[in-house]
Amino acid sequence: MTVTEQRPVTEQRPVTDEVRLEIRDRVAYVTIDRPKVLNALDESATRTLKAIWARIEADPEVRCVVLTGAGDRAFCTGADMSAAGIGRTGLDYWAHLEPDGFGGLSLRRTLDIPVIARVNGYALGGGMELVLGCDIVIAAQTARFALPEPRVGRLPMDGGMVLLQRKIPHNAAMGMLLTGRKVDAAELHRFGLVNEVVPAAELDAAVQRWIDDILACAPLAVRAIKQLATRTAQLSPHEARDARLPGVIAAVTSADADEGPLAFQQKRAPVWTGK
Repeated sequence: MTVTEQRPVTEQRPVTDEVRLEIRDRVAYVTIDRPKVLNALDESATRTLKAIWARIEADPEVRCVVLTGAGDRAFCTGADMSAAGIGRTGLDYWAHLEPDGFGGLSLRRTLDIPVIARVNGYALGGGMELVLGCDIVIAAQTARFALPEPRVGRLPMDGGMVLLQRKIPHNAAMGMLLTGRKVDAAELHRFGLVNEVVPAAELDAAVQRWIDDILACAPLAVRAIKQLATRTAQLSPHEARDARLPGVIAAVTSADADEGPLAFQQKRAPVWTGK
């Protein structure tokens, strides 16, 4: 894990060039850098990603995450089928599923800040599951998405089977799940999974617009909304609304909850303290 920060590094972690973490201007940029295998993940890269998510969760200064793949061909193409140890049986894989899903993200419920998928190319298999674990998806026009596991006799167990059908219309989801076919970004934009589709040359500018909008909001309010959305999906609307989650309590009792209305009345931009 290669880490670049604008503030002093106070914690040392193993370093690998295959997954990069850069923190700047309150945003964590996570890049899977394995272009020779189209940014597929082996066990080492997966461990690094899981460590990165834990590190970000422990840093209250980080307010947004951008996840992407290196190069212009692939976001992530799932598990590295060429890596040693990947050739486990389907039953063995099922018996040892990652609690937080593929890459430690697709089913993660403890990362209480927005995660933006910057999809620059192929998002296949586990890569598609990473996309499903993100909150906002910005894709290049050339991006392609698929859950091709049934074409090799396997199942998208790390979130694909359960999340896709909850995020897009049922028949559209089943059309992908039951065929393993690739779809383009425009199609998933029509179904609501992709927030914005842009030419590849405009991808970074589009991502920055979304970052700017997130940073314009009160950080505790954003955390509370994300926490409520991810931790109450199994509840009824009334039960979810009334859930006394830590993030909600922190937001409604914060100084920022008073600063927002005051700034509006004074016709100025709010100054968020995150307190």
